[in-house]
Amino acid sequence: KPSENNTRRYNGEPDSTEKNDTSCIILEQKLKPDLEIERVLEQYSLRPRKEEKKKEEIYSEKKIFETIKTIEKASAKTKELEFGGRIGTFMLIFFLPATVFYLLLMCKQDDPSLMNFPPPLPALESLWEARVFGVFLLWFFLQALFYLLPIGKVVEGLPLSNGRKLQYRINGFYAFMLTAAAIGTLLYFQFELHYLYDHFMQFAVSAAAFSVGLSIYLYIRSLKAPEEELAPGGNSGYFVYDFFTGHELNPRIGSFDLKYFCELRPGLIGWVVINLAMLLAEMKIHNQSMPSLSMILVNSFQLLYVVDALWNEEAILTTMDITHDGFGFMLAFGDLVWVPFVYSLQAFYLVGHPTAISWPVAAAITILNCVGYYVFRSANSQKNNFRRNPADPKLAYLKFIPTATGKGLLVTGWWGFVRHPNYLGDIIMALAWSLPCGFNHILPYFYVIYFICLLVHREARDEHHCKQKYGLAWERYCQRVPYRIFPYIY
Repeated sequence: KPSENNTRRYNGEPDSTEKNDTSCIILEQKLKPDLEIERVLEQYSLRPRKEEKKKEEIYSEKKIFETIKTIEKASAKTKELEFGGRIGTFMLIFFLPATVFYLLLMCKQDDPSLMNFPPPLPALESLWEARVFGVFLLWFFLQALFYLLPIGKVVEGLPLSNGRKLQYRINGFYAFMLTAAAIGTLLYFQFELHYLYDHFMQFAVSAAAFSVGLSIYLYIRSLKAPEEELAPGGNSGYFVYDFFTGHELNPRIGSFDLKYFCELRPGLIGWVVINLAMLLAEMKIHNQSMPSLSMILVNSFQLLYVVDALWNEEAILTTMDITHDGFGFMLAFGDLVWVPFVYSLQAFYLVGHPTAISWPVAAAITILNCVGYYVFRSANSQKNNFRRNPADPKLAYLKFIPTATGKGLLVTGWWGFVRHPNYLGDIIMALAWSLPCGFNHILPYFYVIYFICLLVHREARDEHHCKQKYGLAWERYCQRVPYRIFPYIY
């Protein structure tokens, strides 16, 4: 089971050949003594051999069934709580929205220095506007309509705990193209897209309110969900923790998968639309005939990242977001609020704080982003290709350590360089997105600082998961590949 990619997005662990489970090994070890005793007794029994064989088969099947039920029942509840447990998740429910609003308020200040904390707070009635909430709902349901269109291939996800595989329609890139056509039509008819910039805080409040309402609905419906449909990481029995992490793994309304839809559609595509609105707002406010070089770089880099995610949409089906995490406040708020309104922070900052950079500096930043993207994409492609077909002659140069689960841990290529090369590429790109904003303030570098903390936390979770799953094979892998994310540093 591969690891998650948040920003969201589609990162994984450096392994895999086929989807086996260690439970088979556990069952074999538990049943072996009983079967050996049966064989010994059979040798000295006066009963017919067929009768003994039939008895052994019935006994074995009964033993396996009982052991499976025992293992599933024992593993039903979430024992290890993340994010500080109940107290930590309770605080995060309030801390995450407060962080978003603080960042947006600071970007509006003439001097967004940390010394100017706290920023002046706006009147509460100015934070809500029914028309803005209506526009947000229109955007959300428009993306839902694009998701339901019968275009794009249908693929199966990884097997669930009951062996069933859910089907997903891969049409995110088509939804992006349809959205681009709709935005182009609005601009042709002279629709003022910088309306987004003028009401940016109200849009963030509307998205946060919607995500809270969605989270409440998700938790209420999860109370009636069967045990096998609950999330492995969100079934602790504690209301606050399960509400935050998500109680149900794959909540669906018919064939409409709510979690899968929110992962890539309204927030990620909305991120690109927000960046475009900031570009147009910069041109209007500063009376420019064309956007600044810094704004062009930020828009281009982040557009490439989003298009890449949508083009490789199928890869998200193997991430921890889909296979392990439930759909609760953490993912709902992250997908609908954090991604579009925090990841667009550099573009929002440049509107009020224009930064001029020279062409040589722009070229150097572009090279840095290209390096990060190359590491990120080639590492993920190498992992995904090895996962699909490890016997592919094109991958014959890759060496791996076999594990008891039937999977392999790559020790050459990018995954022999560091344990999480895709995270390394992510961080390099994040730095390139912030550099066009200059060095006058640390605010536009919040994204890269946050992203490093996020990936280090995610990496620690991956390490713990892999150590439990692969045992000695993982220890051998760690000896071969000592560095986790940063070569020669960490």
